[in-house]
Amino acid sequence: MKRVVAAVIEKDSKVLVCQRTRHQTMPLKWEFPGGKIEEGEQPRDALRRELEEELGIHAKIGDEIARLQHTYPNGVIVELRFFIVREYAGEMENRIFRDLQWSAPKDLASYDFLEADASLVKDLVAGRLL
Repeated sequence: MKRVVAAVIEKDSKVLVCQRTRHQTMPLKWEFPGGKIEEGEQPRDALRRELEEELGIHAKIGDEIARLQHTYPNGVIVELRFFIVREYAGEMENRIFRDLQWSAPKDLASYDFLEADASLVKDLVAGRLL
């Protein structure tokens, strides 16, 4: 099982969504920033590291807001843990994505998200998590 952490970065009542490049697996899909938990790494530490690598920010990792498992058609199982991030230091920069967008939660359904993010997106659109 692949263990993954992701951030729901909230600012001015909007959340940050990121689009994968054409060269990544599941190209051009939208996702929340984050990545794999390395061996021996704590989830919050992994997310802090990933946000620094991907966006150049030093984030204060808030509460875990969702945890789910998803099995992709190829059999890969992913355990996702989502954390809220409302505070960070540094100037945000796009280091690896094709695009970054700030979106109102109610508008998230218009993005083509990764399958594994679907239930979280539904909850955000419905106003259940923020």
